[in-house]
Amino acid sequence: MATDRALAGELATAAGELLMDIRATSGLTGKELGKAGDLRSNELLLERLAAERPDDAVLSEESADDKNRLSADRVWIVDPVDGTREYGTDGHTDWAVHVALWSAADGLIAGAVALPALGITYLDDDTTVAPVEGLAASPRTDRPRVVVSASRPPAFSQAAADAIGGEVLQMGSAGAKAMAVVRGEADAYVHAGGQYEWDSAAPVAVAQAKGLWCGRIDGSPLVYNQDDTYLPDLVICRPEYRDAIIAVTAAG
Repeated sequence: MATDRALAGELATAAGELLMDIRATSGLTGKELGKAGDLRSNELLLERLAAERPDDAVLSEESADDKNRLSADRVWIVDPVDGTREYGTDGHTDWAVHVALWSAADGLIAGAVALPALGITYLDDDTTVAPVEGLAASPRTDRPRVVVSASRPPAFSQAAADAIGGEVLQMGSAGAKAMAVVRGEADAYVHAGGQYEWDSAAPVAVAQAKGLWCGRIDGSPLVYNQDDTYLPDLVICRPEYRDAIIAVTAAG
């Protein structure tokens, strides 16, 4: 039997491969492509989890919320397509598949983020990852980079960047932004435009394993498998930038 970490990686990768095939062969575009990708990726993830971890609960963006998860010891938190708009837009690589595992005893215990258009899946281990082509909007400078949502950038985006002497870079998909920080192509990711547990669980699991600081914009911890799955804000950053960024984001 695969370990939880290996299974998370296998599932995220398999869903990503399916999504790439749908994108290439379905003839769909835009919102229709996004809907088809969400549906079929979710079906794959649920079927595999039911077969390989039948005793675990699942929280998915694309399924009805079974509140039995609140009393479960283990809950898989999945986002079948993170960045549906980017997935449905030809040429975009900034979309992802998220697969995370939460336990009542230890919180997030496994996570994988696949960036299928780049052919990469990141796991929550301590392996070193290198920059890749395809996500950065401009060549890297010596200034720190703060990545934010292209569609819902926080009002404090520039102030957070100024606090660390940096610059703002817009990008789609929470997973893509978080993995840009993991790879060192950016130094912080800040968000305050509204998210849910499935948007951040897998990226946070991976980022924490790589030594990055992850928390809410007021500096408090991120807590998962809650009755209300709304988890609206997030900071992922290099530890040395945590205090300067939180001083800005906590003030709103």
